[in-house]
Amino acid sequence: MNITQQYLLDTYRARSLGEPAPPAPGTIDRQAVRDWRDERRFRAVLAGRPARHRLRDALGRWRRRPT
Repeated sequence: MNITQQYLLDTYRARSLGEPAPPAPGTIDRQAVRDWRDERRFRAVLAGRPARHRLRDALGRWRRRPT
């Protein structure tokens, strides 16, 4: 059973029981990633480390390096 079939089955069950429908697959992925990133930044600050964008900083250093 794939994710779409499971979603349709869950929606059918929720409707027949009078419960609210579950969120569609992929609708909360972006928010989950944001929450994870914010948690990592928060923990970095608590640990006394700078909360910055590691990948963005590394790419910036690479781009600015002398040729």
